Amino acid sequence: QVQVVESGGGLVQAGGSLRLSCAASGRTFSSTAMGWFRQAPGREREFVAAIRWSGYRTYYSDSTIGRFAISRDNAPNTVYLQMNSLKPEDTAVYYCAASLYYSSTYTSTGNYNYWGQGTQVTVSS
Repeated sequence: QVQVVESGGGLVQAGGSLRLSCAASGRTFSSTAMGWFRQAPGREREFVAAIRWSGYRTYYSDSTIGRFAISRDNAPNTVYLQMNSLKPEDTAVYYCAASLYYSSTYTSTGNYNYWGQGTQVTVSS
């Protein structure tokens, strides 16, 4: 059984910052990449950022590049999402996901095998 657990969401004013954490665990579990997605009410789940363990390559959506940063921890299967200059349109449930696949890109929900329950991020104007 693989578990993916996010933490760090909350309420913040526009222009503020939040840091999300995510850890995936399970016996003999080893991911190839981990990513963050978000889903606002009435909208589809969208890609935010991802990191591939091989070469530590990172991927960002156009709406978050330059404001958000994904990073890894020394602990296996652990990532962070530093979110700066937050905007009200960043309000959503943020999901962490882990992939077992090797891929040229990790920007699609189909690239991932395991998902967390999500953490709410609310940005007030």
